[in-house]
Amino acid sequence: MRSPAAAGEPRALEAFPRRAGVLFAEDVSLAQIAEAVGTPCFVYSAGALVAAYDALDAAFRGVPHTLCYALKANMNLAVVRTLVARGAGADVTSGGELFRALRAGAPAGRIVYSGVGKTDDEIDRALDAGIKLFNVESRSELRRIDLRARQSGVRAPIAFRVNPDVDPKTHPYVSTGLRTSKFGIPISEAMDAYAEAKALDGVRIVGVDCHIGSQLTRLEPFADALSRVRSLIFELRAAGHAIEIVDVGGGLGVRYSEERPPDAGEYAAVVCKALRDLGCEIVLEPGRWLTANAGVLLTRVLLEKTNDDKRFVVVDGAMNDLIRPALYQAFQTIEPVGPPRGPTRPVDVVGPVCESGDFLAKDRPFPPVERGDLLAVRGAGAYGFAMSSNYNARPRAAEVLVRADRFAVVRERESLEDLVRGETIPREITG
Repeated sequence: MRSPAAAGEPRALEAFPRRAGVLFAEDVSLAQIAEAVGTPCFVYSAGALVAAYDALDAAFRGVPHTLCYALKANMNLAVVRTLVARGAGADVTSGGELFRALRAGAPAGRIVYSGVGKTDDEIDRALDAGIKLFNVESRSELRRIDLRARQSGVRAPIAFRVNPDVDPKTHPYVSTGLRTSKFGIPISEAMDAYAEAKALDGVRIVGVDCHIGSQLTRLEPFADALSRVRSLIFELRAAGHAIEIVDVGGGLGVRYSEERPPDAGEYAAVVCKALRDLGCEIVLEPGRWLTANAGVLLTRVLLEKTNDDKRFVVVDGAMNDLIRPALYQAFQTIEPVGPPRGPTRPVDVVGPVCESGDFLAKDRPFPPVERGDLLAVRGAGAYGFAMSSNYNARPRAAEVLVRADRFAVVRERESLEDLVRGETIPREITG
């Protein structure tokens, strides 16, 4: 769809600029999208996705590398396709994500498969597709992959995910590099694990994998982990293992509020300092860094209420749409789509779900609002729709992709009929 109001306006470098007091997505008014699509809805900027991918890709120019987009951040087919069209591969953690990556056009030879609980069926599908790499998270999993590969008459390319016991200084739910984490094998056991893998006929050792966590805003944890991985690679090669790939995972943080995460160049400098001279292909698994600030959640004010001195703004978006504030106590900027109506005062922005944990913001300075006003929740391009649910029997939101002055619905809003699709009422049991 074309936005007549935005036609001919110069492209803004910011994905969601404010023009004449009104928020836009690239060259399309967010109010126009809400009017056409309804709320709540997620709106993504194709330009921001491309710009983020290109910045990270350019930072590793001159070093053999593959950017495997982590689908768990945002698995919408149009989002994945936008990145694949720029050259991205895919990092998947389930058979469903593998299906989506292939459906979006990701070449199987640029797909890496991570995750601690791969089923036999998922392993078989990945083997049939001919993926680039299995990131193996336990020796038990190694034996399952070996068995399934031998039964299929192929050899599975593998890397062990090693756990360097590095504290990434991030939220405990997304810290994956400590020895108490469910992910990977302790780095102290890596030599024995690789020796076992070398003796198996169904697997082929190609690399080492390390991913220490998500939303990292400091470079020191990366440098510490990569130093340990570098030492391991020298030991592995001395033992006769051909290490061709180093998968450094993802986790580079983004700015939601006052964070000051490293930029792509600073991150690349740390990675390349540790690994450039090893002659390995570097695999990266960016997810949040590519998509978070390329998306907003649009929601509409239903009413305002006060309990004594406590002020609440009730909106039609809820924790089932965006669970990060409730689950991680995450801060995400919220602002009116239109011009602010006056000075701010503290408010809780809450949804209609029947939970006290259903909030998008707590004690946030916010201007006055009226019923029908649109609000935009920034930073919603990652772990927004991907973590949404039908809790309270709420249909999941629509998703919209914008490029310049055009937008398209890339996932329709669920209907009430969608909520019961696949369910039955067997009369002989229910009465």
